[in-house]
Amino acid sequence: QVQLVESGGGLVHPGGSLRLSCAASGFTFSYYAMSWHRQAPGKERELVARITNTGGTTNYADSVKDRFTISRDNAKNTVYLQMNSLKPEDTAVYHCKCNIWGRDYWGQGTQVTVSS
Repeated sequence: QVQLVESGGGLVHPGGSLRLSCAASGFTFSYYAMSWHRQAPGKERELVARITNTGGTTNYADSVKDRFTISRDNAKNTVYLQMNSLKPEDTAVYHCKCNIWGRDYWGQGTQVTVSS
């Protein structure tokens, strides 16, 4: 079955960096676009970044553009989110997602907390 497992979250000071990973299994990873989303307490889940199946095209939310970078390694079935210049407003649970034949699959999420 499809499984997405995120890791790499934690507590970081403002201005710091983290790299999130999402390990995928149960489907042909290289066939599908992947995305990262986040949900802060009391807020709706929002799209952070998306990458096509080959990695040739990426898209970002305006709030993270020029600070976050999404990438993937199809040989390792893993998608990454490099987060730099972190701000307190980046605090959220971060989830990876894929859509396979019209159905969304989500990981369990990893907590990112940006605080001094």
